[in-house]
Amino acid sequence: MDVVHERAAGMDISKRDAKVAVRVPGKRAGTFTTDVTTWGSTVGQILELIEFLEAQQVTTVVMEATSDYWKPFCFLMEDRLPVMLVNAKQARNIPGRKTDVSDSAWLAQLAAHGLLRPSFVPPEPIRQLRDLTRARAVAVRDRTRQVQRLEKFLESSGIKLSAVASELTGASSRAILDALVAGERDPQQLAQLARGTLRNKIPQLVEALQGRFTDHHAFMVTEYLTQIDTATGMIDRLTARIEDAIAPFRLARQALTTIPGISTAVAEVIIAETGADMAVFETPGHLASWAGVCPGSNESAGRVKSSHTRPGDKYLKAALGVAAMSVSRAQGTYLAAKYRRIAARRGPVLAVVAIEHAILTAAWHMLRNGEVYTDPGADYCTRLNPQKATNRAIRQLQNLGYNVTITPAPA
Repeated sequence: MDVVHERAAGMDISKRDAKVAVRVPGKRAGTFTTDVTTWGSTVGQILELIEFLEAQQVTTVVMEATSDYWKPFCFLMEDRLPVMLVNAKQARNIPGRKTDVSDSAWLAQLAAHGLLRPSFVPPEPIRQLRDLTRARAVAVRDRTRQVQRLEKFLESSGIKLSAVASELTGASSRAILDALVAGERDPQQLAQLARGTLRNKIPQLVEALQGRFTDHHAFMVTEYLTQIDTATGMIDRLTARIEDAIAPFRLARQALTTIPGISTAVAEVIIAETGADMAVFETPGHLASWAGVCPGSNESAGRVKSSHTRPGDKYLKAALGVAAMSVSRAQGTYLAAKYRRIAARRGPVLAVVAIEHAILTAAWHMLRNGEVYTDPGADYCTRLNPQKATNRAIRQLQNLGYNVTITPAPA
């Protein structure tokens, strides 16, 4: 097998240290020696490791993406050494012979022969934006959990506010909860705190607010509301910071929001997770495969064993899922018609994945070629093949027991 890199290094990284195997030419022609050393994971020791590898004149450094422990090594080395981050699954060692030392030597050997593909590591501005959008996603999830816990706890007091109000965090609901905590127990007085369209439901509110709300309930509700307010403040601060970090990509964000289902927040996640540079992904299919929104391949002896979607970027998949569900409730767009067409044949779960794939394909073309999204229209498939649509309609009527005779309408 051809040797691509005569001087290669492989790293097996843990929380406290890293095993570094350096593979260099031996004394005899065509032979190679591998020396494994242990280095700490602190910044000072990583800098010493960089100087050591530079002295060894290595032309590639390979490390596995192990949890988050690879980050200080990769980020400190990327400006001085040719670093390659690889998927641990693609560099799996022989079972039964796996140790940290053998793993590092195995990585060095694979790197020397060019048998590994690098993982996508975005540049620093994108990494910062990604940190912000991921932190916001976690904060939104935590806030939602606290709201759900509050709703469940109110059931123990007999207060059925969530059965009448659409959300417990709205202005009316918050005013009512604050009044309950302050000591107000009269359902009539509490219902009068409703605002906007909720005032049309004052009789239902009066009935829903007749509960057994004690001082214990007031204390617990105060704690839940405090946590909700804390999460809300964090979300607002992160959103403001994202607005500053997204400045170089505002035009891309604006373009992405023209795709049905894509909100500003979803567009920001797409940019943060993909880097907005589609040159990294050769085709839309490569991007969809990397994101995990396309069927996997597992075929042996002509038999397909599984076609489950591949694991991918969970933050990007979650954002695309939000967009796809928004599309599923919309009307009059190509994506909405596509969702209903697929859901009728394959079910809603596969239809959501198909819409995620379609959205990501559109985003690739827009970011790669500077194209503007133009919706083909809900009747696109009908216009593309009118005879097929006609035959489908005839079959549906025949299945209902009708004899169908069609006559072309006069021009």
